[in-house]
Amino acid sequence: MPRQRSSAGPLAAVYVMLVIYASLYPFEGWRWPPGLAPQALVSLPWPRYRSGFDDWSNLLGYAPLGALLFAAVARNGGRTLPALAAGTLLPALLAFVLEVLQNFVPWRVPSRLDWLLNAAGALGGSLLSLLAQHSGLFDRWQRLRERWFVPNSGGAIALLVLWPVALLFPPPVPLALGQVFGELRLGLEAAFDGTPWSGAVQAWVGDAGLPAPRPGPLREGLAIALGLLSPCLVATAVTRPGWRRLVMAGGAVVVAVAATTLSTALNFGPAHALAWLTPATLPALTAGALAAAVLALAGPRLAAALGLVCLTAGVAVVSGASSDPYYASSLQGWEQGRFIRFHGIAQWVGWLWPYAAMAWLLARLARRD
Repeated sequence: MPRQRSSAGPLAAVYVMLVIYASLYPFEGWRWPPGLAPQALVSLPWPRYRSGFDDWSNLLGYAPLGALLFAAVARNGGRTLPALAAGTLLPALLAFVLEVLQNFVPWRVPSRLDWLLNAAGALGGSLLSLLAQHSGLFDRWQRLRERWFVPNSGGAIALLVLWPVALLFPPPVPLALGQVFGELRLGLEAAFDGTPWSGAVQAWVGDAGLPAPRPGPLREGLAIALGLLSPCLVATAVTRPGWRRLVMAGGAVVVAVAATTLSTALNFGPAHALAWLTPATLPALTAGALAAAVLALAGPRLAAALGLVCLTAGVAVVSGASSDPYYASSLQGWEQGRFIRFHGIAQWVGWLWPYAAMAWLLARLARRD
């Protein structure tokens, strides 16, 4: 049986994008640092003030990237030394470039200590990944993966791993991911504000500040059911036939409930952890789970095609719809800093997950294997 490509590569690519976002947020007010000579840009200063939280977050934040890059190289046939170099030097180079770029972003302070901690974290992650390889964990995972998944399933596994992360940023309707068009409209209006084309752009995109009415119970239930069914169909497209597909569908239900409950608890407190349960929620989850169980019998290509339909319909059903007061309150809290360090990770994964899944399913359907 041919060795399957590792899902560590796609996960590492996603992690790099999220590190860039977290390091350069809020991407506003770019300017040349006052009084700084060009040659001094690369001379990172030592920090004047430190906090234990900053040190630990800089150290631990790069450890997963080092581990993923080592695994991506090692599990695709690379030797130990190149894998260690990829897991250590590439994150260190990325961290250095981002620290230099922080000179141009107000409210961000470049630091030589931050860079050293980032590099140390990447080295630690690489060494942990090396330890996992030598202890046989990589081989055991490979055998397990070959029993559960068909070849060329690395992209789908990466998508399924990221799905719970996407659910942690509160969507306007539970499980309704991909609602990025409102933000894009606002971004276009802001980009062209004060230019001769501002009126034409505003007329083209409409009033981004006046969303459509909140969906009714039937539409909301449809969005929830499609939000559960879509990742189940992604899993069905790459999981070997039989009981394993039912296990994946059952696991999706558990993950959906757990991640949404955790997200609600983080935003409104443990006492309101189940506030996301509405009269439409339980019937919709049940319908989605039953549909996933029935469609577990589908062939891989049919599952991929149906997954595309569900993802497209799920985005369209609540596109432009207004949010409830809970969502509006939580969104304000996330964007004003209560979850600023996790904000970019969950928000961007939640916005882009359906479109990445669509792209992967299209590529899967284009294959002739």
